[in-house]
Amino acid sequence: MKIHKVSPTNIHIYFNLLQAYEAEFSPLTEKDPDENGLFSADTPIDETHHGYLCNLNGRPAGLANIKVDVDEKFEVCEFYIVPRHRQSGLGTNFIHELWRMLEGDWTIKQIVGADHASRFWQQAIGSFGSTYIEEIIHDPYWGKVTQQKFSLGLGLTRQIQERT
Repeated sequence: MKIHKVSPTNIHIYFNLLQAYEAEFSPLTEKDPDENGLFSADTPIDETHHGYLCNLNGRPAGLANIKVDVDEKFEVCEFYIVPRHRQSGLGTNFIHELWRMLEGDWTIKQIVGADHASRFWQQAIGSFGSTYIEEIIHDPYWGKVTQQKFSLGLGLTRQIQERT
């Protein structure tokens, strides 16, 4: 596995993979492709949203979009592994490498109905050796979401709460 930061030379690969990601989640997001058959991106690649590509054997196998704040706060905005490579540990290895690269406070959210994603994040955080706080919150963009928060090295206890 190799991780590459998205740059002008590989951004087209990121957006190609993003189409599969958006299509997969369209039953939950209720998004349709535009008149050209393309889904719009919810999260940009810009100064605060950094894109990463995960390559396996020289081929793209996943993507991540991480929001980076100046005070070492990070949020996973998008995360996708090509279905062929799921259940192989690739997604866990990919995010663990990003966490090693970007130490600080982390937030991850999953929209209602993405139970498989919530289970993935619970497993990935736990196998990294971190504990987390999990809550059901209202996100201004997505509505009701499951959210995990943790700080690398702070040892937060896992709690599940529902907020309205």
